Amino acid sequence: MERYTIVKFNQEFPDDNACLEWLFRRFYPEGIIECKICKKPTKHHRVKSRPSYSCDVCGHHVHPTADTIMHKSSTPLKLWFYAIYLMSSTRMGISAKQLERELGVTYKTAWRMFKQIRSMMNDYNDDSMLTGTVEVDETYIGGVQKGFRGRNPAGGNKTPVMGMVERGGRVRTKVVKNAKAPSLMPHVQENVEPGSLIMSDQLLAYKVLPRLGYNHLTINHTEQYVNGSVHTNTIEGFWSVMKNGIRGVYRHVEPQYLNLYAAEYAWRYSRRNSKTPMFELLINQVTK
Repeated sequence: MERYTIVKFNQEFPDDNACLEWLFRRFYPEGIIECKICKKPTKHHRVKSRPSYSCDVCGHHVHPTADTIMHKSSTPLKLWFYAIYLMSSTRMGISAKQLERELGVTYKTAWRMFKQIRSMMNDYNDDSMLTGTVEVDETYIGGVQKGFRGRNPAGGNKTPVMGMVERGGRVRTKVVKNAKAPSLMPHVQENVEPGSLIMSDQLLAYKVLPRLGYNHLTINHTEQYVNGSVHTNTIEGFWSVMKNGIRGVYRHVEPQYLNLYAAEYAWRYSRRNSKTPMFELLINQVTK
């Protein structure tokens, strides 16, 4: 993957004007907009006193940040772009507290910015399904209980998260109610193409997969972790990255926000082999 350094970032986005121009060209690459007032496709020019562009015919203003994650934000655009750069350039993530220190904004502002950026790092907006050999597994996050490691005991307070990963490809995550078939199977059907080969452990919930149109192989983790090509090591490796990141960077994540944090790690993991720098991939997901 090509490296996108802080030097290159500062060259391309030295100030708010450069960031605003980038947004304008992203949404209106030809520089021509059909004006909502005069109803004509016209060129727009930059208004010096405001972060907007004005119609050459009637003077109606167009704001490139409108209806984006930066909508009505008083935070400078350069700081928004830098937050996106930081979010995409680290493998384990970066905390809102760290962003607060680096940008000189309040913690409330930093947390809101990261929440908005995480909303773009959601592959459930991608309609394409996982195919080929797909490993499926579940893990449990949070809810530290003395003397206990692993699955949730009866009455436990850990949050279950389901994961599905293509061998050598993308990963999808979803916080679920429990590790039973009614909770897990709808996500499999929504994200994995019928006819794919699914590999899992011997959790009872996965026994229904053949009836749903999937090929299914299992590995008995009480005896072995690899049997030829049958294993769930790929998804286990992803869980390791995500858990270490949450423990080391965020320390604690409330269950209601866990979907966003898991999606953040999934977004990076799914693009780990991309030749395009992650910052460019993420900034291009800014939409209206």
